[in-house]
Amino acid sequence: MHYEGTLIRPPSEAHSLILQVTTGCSYNKCSFCGAYKDTPFRFKERQLESDLDFAEQHCRRYNRVFLADGDVLILPFAQLSEIFRKIRSRLPWIRRISLYGSCRAVRSKSLLQMRELKELGLDRIYMGLESGHDRVLASVNKGETAASMRRAAACTSACAIFLSVTVLLGIAGSSLSEAHAIETGRVLSDMNPQQIAALTVMPLPGTNFHRAIQRNEITLPSPPELLRELKLMLEHTTADYVQFHANHASNYLHLAGRLQKDKARMLSRIDAALSGSFPLVAEERRSL
Repeated sequence: MHYEGTLIRPPSEAHSLILQVTTGCSYNKCSFCGAYKDTPFRFKERQLESDLDFAEQHCRRYNRVFLADGDVLILPFAQLSEIFRKIRSRLPWIRRISLYGSCRAVRSKSLLQMRELKELGLDRIYMGLESGHDRVLASVNKGETAASMRRAAACTSACAIFLSVTVLLGIAGSSLSEAHAIETGRVLSDMNPQQIAALTVMPLPGTNFHRAIQRNEITLPSPPELLRELKLMLEHTTADYVQFHANHASNYLHLAGRLQKDKARMLSRIDAALSGSFPLVAEERRSL
């Protein structure tokens, strides 16, 4: 398989075959993200053919495919549908295709096109909401609003595509922490995804977010403030039958459960951590 740079994939795709269809991100302007800053966005058409040849011969034990890098869904529909048809034809044992999909990428496709991709095997989209607060989204240059995020989620729901949404604790700084938590919970409720993943922002040197912290324009919340943010977010998330994960390595407290069934248990765990009766993850053990 031909890979360029550092591949980034969701934790739940650990046992998937990774096909690197593109490099980089077509937007690449979010202030907190340093994943693709020096990587031009391009379609790896020539390498994809050889990777499919390799997978056809050596990757029969995989039944799921994750298409990397961070912005495959933004490709024109004709290219995407061709890629999906090749996977279906040459790797017929693959049952599920997943990828990262920004709100912008979902908007670039019609409902009919999204439904056709679903029929061709698209099962799961991972989307970064980050925050449901418009002021926070603007401050990190997300290029989206809470309303546009809701519309993209409505599209995936209409096509019966599994939607996994990521939110970022701490992204609002201390000053907007409470508003960020409440509004994010409300937007998550409206989006009604099948999965929610909460990560904690870790400023990366070289990003505008990191520079803003160095200039004292943003003050990161303390660990107790982050726990209160997480609690508020959960309290204001009314979506039901949703997998909720806050077990990423960036988090100070690991949680996992299903909303609304396990909500009380997870809130109780946060209270225990706030009271000091449940230990937090040590700083040196946190990572992206």
